Amino acid sequence: METHQHSYNFNEQFDFSGKPKTWSLIAILIGVIAIVYGFVFNGAERTFANLLLMSYYLTCICAAGTCFLAIQYVTQSGWSAGMIRIPQAFSSLLPLASLILLAVCTIGLFSHNLYHHWFGEGLTDPNSSHFDPLIAKKEVYLNAPAFLLREVIFLAAYSFFAVALTKFSYNEDLAGGLNSYKKSFRYSAIFLVIFGFTSPIWIFDTIMSLEAHWFSTMFGWYNFAALWVSGLCAITLTIILLKKAGYMNWVNINHLHDMGKLIFGFSIFWCYVWFAQFMLIWYANLPEETVYFYKRWEPEYKPWFWLNIVINFLAPILILINRSWVRNINVLAGVCIMLLLGHWLDYYLMIMPGTVEQHRGFGLTEIGMAIGFTGLFVYLMLNKLSKHALAPQKHPFLEESLHHQI
Repeated sequence: METHQHSYNFNEQFDFSGKPKTWSLIAILIGVIAIVYGFVFNGAERTFANLLLMSYYLTCICAAGTCFLAIQYVTQSGWSAGMIRIPQAFSSLLPLASLILLAVCTIGLFSHNLYHHWFGEGLTDPNSSHFDPLIAKKEVYLNAPAFLLREVIFLAAYSFFAVALTKFSYNEDLAGGLNSYKKSFRYSAIFLVIFGFTSPIWIFDTIMSLEAHWFSTMFGWYNFAALWVSGLCAITLTIILLKKAGYMNWVNINHLHDMGKLIFGFSIFWCYVWFAQFMLIWYANLPEETVYFYKRWEPEYKPWFWLNIVINFLAPILILINRSWVRNINVLAGVCIMLLLGHWLDYYLMIMPGTVEQHRGFGLTEIGMAIGFTGLFVYLMLNKLSKHALAPQKHPFLEESLHHQI
């Protein structure tokens, strides 16, 4: 056992140079050009909707990294110890992702390009021709100061725990012992309680309030399922690409198989919540509820609506149900890429129909911004990953992770 352990170089660090760095910078440049193009040719409304889509997706991926860390610490899992640096790199970006999302929400709010369904002139004034009695009833909750205050509090809390969990792990490499691990356990338990109770509210505010006349109690869990599956796919894909580049040899196919099983299971959970929300609204045939899906069956969105189910449920289920395919890293990487694109489409369908009233469409703005934010995430994440050893050298369960088999 001792010989096996010392056959790995736990001091190896990722060298962030060459093609990964160059291509991520090119992708960021494409994103900047797409934003300018969007404002010039597609209008501020559609461009802000895309900025919200990508900044929200970026924040969700980073938050999923923090969730993954917290769950591993609270459950005292040993199998994942050797690959914990990857979600830590995701988690460390949460403060910056939160700031980008806050900036987009704030500017989009006051420019009336995002939340105009509840933050518009005269909507809550009984003497105005624009008066909306339903929005007026929600004014105590849906008003600009309260909205922004909740966004700041929630994202600041998530960011605090994200940074703390990452810091404890790096301190563990320096000091050894169990002190940092015990702190990680306590902070993770607190984070999961806070995130579990507040993330639906954060999701209601950020995404569901774009269509303030509509409400779904399932929307928070539906978004969490998308957040979690996307995060699992991003972690798995990063590990596979690092292994292909010759790094992290202590992570074996059994670790990736477990990640594949998690992706498989939570893809089913995502579809369960999606279908429950859709079916209950559809068969009840309530006008104030069905309007949400009516918008998504308009010609611009209906093909994407059905493709969403195929990509995010049918395809991963049919592929990942086969054990040999889950244990094929090329197939697993393909599924991860497909689901990351699929949940981008899922967020697209949540945001665009209720937000963009003019200049609807799908084109260079959407594709370019997606490439740009992907480049930004890859650049920042790999840069962070390159600052420390890829193995948590003094993690108490590292030895268990080395011998993980299923």
